[in-house]
Amino acid sequence: MTPGYLALRNGAAVLDLSARGRIRVVGEDRARLLHAMSTNHVQGLVDGSGLHAFFLSAQGRIMADACILRFPDYFLLDTEPETRTPLFEHLDRFIIADDVELEDVTEQTFCLGVEGPQSLGILPCPAPPYTHVEWEGCTLAAIASSGPTGIRLYGPINLMPTVLAFLEKAGVPTATARDAELARIHNFKPRYGSDFDGSTLTGETLQTHSMHYQKGCYIGQEIVERVRSRGHVNRTMMGFRLEGHSVPGPGSTLYSGGKETGEVTSAAEAPDGGVFGLAWVRTPHNKPGLIVGIDGRPAELFAALV
Repeated sequence: MTPGYLALRNGAAVLDLSARGRIRVVGEDRARLLHAMSTNHVQGLVDGSGLHAFFLSAQGRIMADACILRFPDYFLLDTEPETRTPLFEHLDRFIIADDVELEDVTEQTFCLGVEGPQSLGILPCPAPPYTHVEWEGCTLAAIASSGPTGIRLYGPINLMPTVLAFLEKAGVPTATARDAELARIHNFKPRYGSDFDGSTLTGETLQTHSMHYQKGCYIGQEIVERVRSRGHVNRTMMGFRLEGHSVPGPGSTLYSGGKETGEVTSAAEAPDGGVFGLAWVRTPHNKPGLIVGIDGRPAELFAALV
């Protein structure tokens, strides 16, 4: 395993997340628009706070997910690289008589992550999740992409070398995108574009922190409420640990009692032997501790990180 991966698992490392999309939303109606377009309670945010939310199609399928941060004069949406343009176009399509303007600031800004179990001792620590503070001309937000703990830094692109020099002087090693992907999978943390996509219902992800069920109408709400009132979904995202060294590819089948019960979405070899990954698992087999079969080998299921 590389030093960057080991730092993400045991200490702290810096990740270049600048490929993620960053959309600035301004105007008097900015909170109302985002509230009506997303699954979470945007109008309940105060300056310096934030949340995670899904943006849905009219059929209740996930078009994108984003971290939404509230500043005095604007909102910042931080989304996956794959959904940067679709999310911008989706929001823009619904701006009719609203006093709202969108600006894609991805190219003018940087985004870095300092992540790992020791990351909170390196920079001023905003808490709880998604809160953010100003620091040296940048914004520090309590957001992690590869595991449960981390801080995300945003700022103008010209400040990126200064921030990287500070982190290097503080002894924080750099982790690669591959390091981050291995840590994400090892932590059983699902990602849009890898583990769920535009065919996924929100209830299947189990990310209840991204939902607000009493907020009123939003696009896709009817389907979300129908699923919630039904009380269950047909499948959920789970982590798994598999014996052996051969890594199953996406789409590999899970078996339980001789029946197909799910499929792998992402997987990687563990540093201490075996394989870890994420998979869709059908009800009622989606229970932590259950042993299923993948490629003829036993695999234990774990709860995915939400």
